[in-house]
Amino acid sequence: MEVLEPEVWQARAEAHRRRVEAWTAPHLERRGRGETHPVEDFLFTYYGHRPARLRQWHPGAGLVLKGARDFGRAYLDTPGGATLDTAALMDRRGSTVEWIARLLAATAARPAYLGCFGLHEWAMVYKTAEVRHGAWPLRLSGAEVAEVVEQRGVRCGHFDAFRFFTPEARPLNALQPTRERQRDLEQPGCLHANMDLYKWAYKLSPLVSGELVADCFALARDIRVVDMRASPYDLSPLGYRAIRIETPEGRAEYAAEQRGFAERARPLRQRLLDACERLLAGTRHPRFKVAEEIHVPDEIGR
Repeated sequence: MEVLEPEVWQARAEAHRRRVEAWTAPHLERRGRGETHPVEDFLFTYYGHRPARLRQWHPGAGLVLKGARDFGRAYLDTPGGATLDTAALMDRRGSTVEWIARLLAATAARPAYLGCFGLHEWAMVYKTAEVRHGAWPLRLSGAEVAEVVEQRGVRCGHFDAFRFFTPEARPLNALQPTRERQRDLEQPGCLHANMDLYKWAYKLSPLVSGELVADCFALARDIRVVDMRASPYDLSPLGYRAIRIETPEGRAEYAAEQRGFAERARPLRQRLLDACERLLAGTRHPRFKVAEEIHVPDEIGR
């Protein structure tokens, strides 16, 4: 195991705390005032990782924090310092690590599709008055939203976006994704698939470093901005200029943003996959052997 000197791991932990505090503090302040923000609060309300857990730094598996004691319940105290009890964690969560690794590898192996133009958000408000962000008006009428959806068509392969489509919009989608087919459909141009790198990072935590979780959060935060700018909501009072995907110019702008996020996501996806493969390579339990199909762990759906 690699040993981190106290001045090294303590500096990393403090830098992580300061970085994350810039994201969590405004959210907690808004929550204390009973306010919500449709962009900045999304990663805290949609995903199941609490701000306190995001602030907690972890070194990842295979490292000893020299001089540390009682670092956390997932850690062992050794003569050299504290280290993750990787074997115990993998015994409980090995199937989740394997499922995530398979999804990451399958997604990375596909070409990026850049023709969806963010219409998943439009399909979530198609022919309904009960929208997710009811405090914010739509910048088009309901009839105009429906016309865009029907004329452009929807091709969304991301299950966790599709499940929020209105009942009327679901049959219009060229794909019918399910959790079980997630590995077969996700592709690296999808904004939600790239945003979900944060989800996979925190589900792997503390087996991966706090810095990697924060890097994935930073990407997801930027993606959420574009996701909502391309939506039919009018967020101009918050300073967000709309990407008008109902126009050729708006679709070109969206595809360019999509391409940029795919490039940013590629090394993060690889870092997560590399971490999964290292963890699985050190596991001797037969259920972690390569298999064509594996059960979707309960933890994945949460």
